[in-house]
Amino acid sequence: MALYSSHNDEQLLVMLRNDDDEAFVEIYNRYWDKLLAIGFNHSHNKEVAEEIVHDVFISLWSRRQSIEIDRLAPWLATAVKFAVFKTLARESRRKALLQGQPLEIPASPDEAIIEAKFLKEYLDDVVAALPEKCRLVFTYSREHQLSTKEIADTLQLSHKTVESHLTKALKTIRYYLGNYRFFSFLLQFTATCYIFLKKI
Repeated sequence: MALYSSHNDEQLLVMLRNDDDEAFVEIYNRYWDKLLAIGFNHSHNKEVAEEIVHDVFISLWSRRQSIEIDRLAPWLATAVKFAVFKTLARESRRKALLQGQPLEIPASPDEAIIEAKFLKEYLDDVVAALPEKCRLVFTYSREHQLSTKEIADTLQLSHKTVESHLTKALKTIRYYLGNYRFFSFLLQFTATCYIFLKKI
């Protein structure tokens, strides 16, 4: 395993896609504690955090040949955060039902708030990971509503460079929103399977 610990994440992902179980073990050992800390920080429940991190690793292994991962550490952290928020939302819905709210309500207001909070945190993380100039251009454009000319003047960049940074930022955000939709689908699919299996 010492050999595997010398590999970077990109190399481990390549080996993982080739069914290398020792590469998976290295990823597990490398990130378990960090992901558990993230899960506990958001759920404040060690057992829930452990179960979520365990499920994320199972998902990683089971989908190893088809899953699209650009950067492993942010992907794993996002998967854990999303799972925690969905777990909190389900618990909120369960409590609402126990208090006598009708079953036909598709989602509680709390769940929508949690989803919105997660999406904002997720997008903030994506923007924060952009290269510095790209991040500044995007921030000036979206948060301060500056025109491309105003951004170019402020940052002393050409108009074309500003447009290039904006295009790159939006392309990156669209890519990670694709991952966000994947996490949403995966968790809903898992929950559906769990309910179905319980009825068998």
